[in-house]
Amino acid sequence: MKIRRFTQLDSVWPAGLGRRLGAMLYDGFLVTAIWIAVTVVHMVFFRYVLGQQPEEIGTTASDIWSLRIMLVFFVTLFFVFSWSRGGMTLGMQAWRLRVQTLDGYSLDLKQCLIRCAVAWVSLLAFGLGYVWVLFDAERRSWPDIASNTQTVVLPKK
Repeated sequence: MKIRRFTQLDSVWPAGLGRRLGAMLYDGFLVTAIWIAVTVVHMVFFRYVLGQQPEEIGTTASDIWSLRIMLVFFVTLFFVFSWSRGGMTLGMQAWRLRVQTLDGYSLDLKQCLIRCAVAWVSLLAFGLGYVWVLFDAERRSWPDIASNTQTVVLPKK
């Protein structure tokens, strides 16, 4: 993973809650598509490779947990790839958001994984980790704080 310095560092500002939620909504559609694709491949594997009958698929603990692990893995892979490559997911691009280190660099693997883990916690806490942006003087969410990163708005071109 190549760390790179971003441009436009003087013309960005901290992202507010509205833009973050907009980007999350857009990315939610992508995550849903990833989950559908992974589920289809998982079901095909259990049906045609392992030979389970259709009514047996998803009834054992190994079926259920292997699917859950794959869903989390591939969504994490999506976010890690997007954040480390260009600092943004497709939803973030639409809302002109970028995640970066405090000094304007792309994220490393550790920061991406921390962001993902804390994002799950933030969502499980009824979104409090994102609502935190309204109370933080620097408009940071829990994933921003934990990974020592910032989410910024890019200027219009």
